[in-house]
Amino acid sequence: MIRIENDQAFIPSFLKGHIVTNARFVSADDIRSAFSAAMSTMYRDEVPAYGTLMALVAKVNADTLAADPAQRERLQDTDSLERISQERHGAIRLGMPDELSMMRRVFAVMGMFPVGYYDLSTAGVPVHSTAFRPVGDAALKKNPFRVFTSLLRLDLIADEALRTEAEEILSKRRIFTDGTIALTEKAERQGGLDKTDAERFVAEALETFRWHDKANVGPDMYHRLHDAHRLIADVVSFKGPHINHLTPRTLDIDAVQAQMPEYAIAPKATIEGPPTRKCPILLRQTSFKALEEPVSFQAEDGSWKEGSHTARFGEIEQRGIALTPKGRALYDDLLNASRKIIRPAADGSNAAEYDKALSDAFIPFPDSWAGIRAEGLGYFAYSLTPKGRKATADASRSVDSLIADGLVQFDPIVYEDFLPVSAAGIFQSNLGDDAAQDFVASPNQQRFERDLGAKVLNEFDHYAGIEQASIADVRQMLSSAEAAE
Repeated sequence: MIRIENDQAFIPSFLKGHIVTNARFVSADDIRSAFSAAMSTMYRDEVPAYGTLMALVAKVNADTLAADPAQRERLQDTDSLERISQERHGAIRLGMPDELSMMRRVFAVMGMFPVGYYDLSTAGVPVHSTAFRPVGDAALKKNPFRVFTSLLRLDLIADEALRTEAEEILSKRRIFTDGTIALTEKAERQGGLDKTDAERFVAEALETFRWHDKANVGPDMYHRLHDAHRLIADVVSFKGPHINHLTPRTLDIDAVQAQMPEYAIAPKATIEGPPTRKCPILLRQTSFKALEEPVSFQAEDGSWKEGSHTARFGEIEQRGIALTPKGRALYDDLLNASRKIIRPAADGSNAAEYDKALSDAFIPFPDSWAGIRAEGLGYFAYSLTPKGRKATADASRSVDSLIADGLVQFDPIVYEDFLPVSAAGIFQSNLGDDAAQDFVASPNQQRFERDLGAKVLNEFDHYAGIEQASIADVRQMLSSAEAAE
């Protein structure tokens, strides 16, 4: 049993009947906050350039808010301003189904659940993935930390002998400490963790994500894995699934991209996702190039041989509005249209041409909140205006008429999930410009969920639920005001 304080409407079905409220237990939201803070500290120590990136993002965010008081006011009014400094995600890559299943249980203690299924094989990366994150508006406002979690597709390794050897290597490793497993089982058994156990849990769980500079394989095996795909080498060759990046959130990703060289940070060639817009949609991402780091490989005679490995980097995200199925279909169509004209070159040689083709392709997508709402392309949270809080009105009236009369306002609901093409672009950019390979497109959500031990949650249901809950709240407040007259 897990104690969480999320909106009951968004609790995953596999936790129904396993949720308690016990004051002696630390909330899952607080455990998640402690874990994300510990992760950030560890990663800054391991990858100092990430700390530099965080300083740049903080500066850009401060400059953006200073130049746009209206944006600051709306973020303040919607309880989102504090989230700007908290908002970040990480990414890990797992090797075996039992690792994925246990990771689900560990994240559940932190109030993080699998949302969405992503098949990256279509973009030349041999993994499929989900995002573990909090669900429900209340939990997201307390701490929105999420971890994009990928499972290696061993079935996509063409060399049958190498596939068998990789599986054997992975089967021998143990990525969770005994303490992590014991405390996870304790949380499930008793419904939560007290303060002492919660602190121990965070420290123990952090070990799974720590960097290891000694490989599990010899240099020859590493190069065979590397030749099959750089990501395969990254997953199979090490003791654990080191966190490969953390991601602060920015309000102006174009400014961060432009200023990174001034901070001695080399950005990737192009920003992934939709083009620059007045009203951001979905997710835009960029990163600095992955570091080439010293590692040691054990030779057959037992000696350690020096080598290097490229895996870890720093990423930046700018999040926009969550799109409805209709909006997402339009996004996918426009993105595909732009890529039929030109695809971004890995070396950035056609970056300007790609950016123009992308911007031109997205002209049909409305670039105002009113336009997006009118066409049913995005999800919005509704609230009473200052006028609406003082007025009485028929709560059964249409939302459109309440907006027209100035009683109700709407704000975009932030997209909390990921885009498979963008994720693959980030992976490929940081695995090396020649890392893209052709795999047979083979989405297999059923197999992924079997390995996970649970169904993944549907992101559209989540956003629609938040929107409908906000409308119900508005109607309830108007009804209460009317009844008081």
